[in-house]
This record gives sequence, C-alpha cells and structure tokens, in this order.
Amino acid sequence: MFTRITRSAAETAQLAQMVGKKLHEGTVVCLDGDLGAGKTLFVQNVAKMLGVEGEVTSPTFNLMNVYEGICRVYHFDLYRLENAAELEDIGFYEYTEDPDGIVFIEWSDKFPEELPDDYLSIRIDRLAEDAAARCITFRAVGEEYQDDLKELDEFCRF
Repeated sequence: MFTRITRSAAETAQLAQMVGKKLHEGTVVCLDGDLGAGKTLFVQNVAKMLGVEGEVTSPTFNLMNVYEGICRVYHFDLYRLENAAELEDIGFYEYTEDPDGIVFIEWSDKFPEELPDDYLSIRIDRLAEDAAARCITFRAVGEEYQDDLKELDEFCRF
C-alpha cells in the first residue's frame, strides 16, 4: 500500500495520467471515496493516457460506459445500484473478466463480495485542511497486482 497527496485537481489529474501509463489490459481498478472526491476525474485522466478521445463522463445514470482507446475501457458506477443481483443485469461479471480491456469501478465498496479476487484499489479522500487537496491511497487486493503496485509506487512520484 502507498499514498500520494495532491494539492489540486490538476495534480490529481497528473497523478492519474501517470497511473494510466502503467496500467495494462486485464486490469481491474476499484475507485472509492466520497461524492465529489475525484473518482471520475481520475478515470478521465487515465482514459486520456489510454488514448480515449472525446468526453469521458460519469456513468452514474448509465451504470456503465465503454470507451475505445489503446484498449477497451469499461467504466462502471455502482452508486445507484440497490443490490448485487443488479450487477448481473449490466454484465458486470463478464466485463470484469475481459483480458483485453481495463475496468474502472466507482463505488466498488457497495458490493465488496462481488468484486474479482484480484484488483487495484484506489481510495480518494479529501484533506480537511485544504478543500482541493486529496489523499490517494493505492493498494493491491489479491496476488495478481502486487508487482504492479510496487511499480506504481516507484513511478508515481512528484
């Protein structure tokens, strides 16, 4: 596990772009944090580094958006879901197992038991002393992303 502090939305975007340079196909990234913490901003900037052109928007109402870039990018937002059975309706399990895409799941903490065995977790929290500052915590769940986490820790330094 490691953390990074960003002092502005621009720094958060810069960190996300650095992360985007290191992600590979088949990666599942779970993003959690309060409303307005910067989860979608993070995904937008990773997607930019993955060659996604055009606007990347929060899938709050669609529940999932798919973008084409260097690889396919799946972007889920589980905020509005009431129960785990709804995940099946949106093809959640099928997409999280796609070895040719990268999956982002906002509000993954709503259904922790439904997540894959291995994923990269990113938690974004506001810092009380500065409204624009964020504490971003990275951790690998399971064995698969342990080396990726070490690489990100070394690469994503300001």
